[in-house]
Amino acid sequence: MAENRTATAPHAPAWTTTAWLNSEPLTLEALRGRVVVVEAFQMLCPGCVSGALPQAQRLHQTFGDEIALVGLHTVFEHHDAMTETSLRAFVSEYRLRFPIGIDAHDAQRQPVTFSAYGMRGTPTTLLIDREGRLRSHHFGAVEDMSLARAVTQLLNEQPADLTGTPAGACAADGTCT
Repeated sequence: MAENRTATAPHAPAWTTTAWLNSEPLTLEALRGRVVVVEAFQMLCPGCVSGALPQAQRLHQTFGDEIALVGLHTVFEHHDAMTETSLRAFVSEYRLRFPIGIDAHDAQRQPVTFSAYGMRGTPTTLLIDREGRLRSHHFGAVEDMSLARAVTQLLNEQPADLTGTPAGACAADGTCT
């Protein structure tokens, strides 16, 4: 996956949504401690419909509750066609079962979360580590194996304890966690 971020990356920006489908409202803070995969999409985006959303469903089937998979419907064009009512029908028709937030818009009709992350378009895949840091930001198609490998790497990372020593590691003074 492109644009990998280091472990010293800043925390991912909060989501600004107007509604949630398949879930109560979710926040990154509430998901802290879990690896989060965000698939930003538009229901009229051919690459999203044919590639990214089926891939997200496969990811959900493969990793299940090991990860938090979140869809973000982020509309930057064709606003009148991509309403919440249309999205609900789309989600039902395509049997999408993971949580989907609807990105809010500013006064110029620009999607707020899309802008906060500096997205270039859809589909965009974001990987957020257990500490809430944005670790990968990829615009366009992602190979299944590359995505699975990146998710597995984040799942295998041990969160740091309060002293900054990764769990399961030994510190310079010989103490181990």
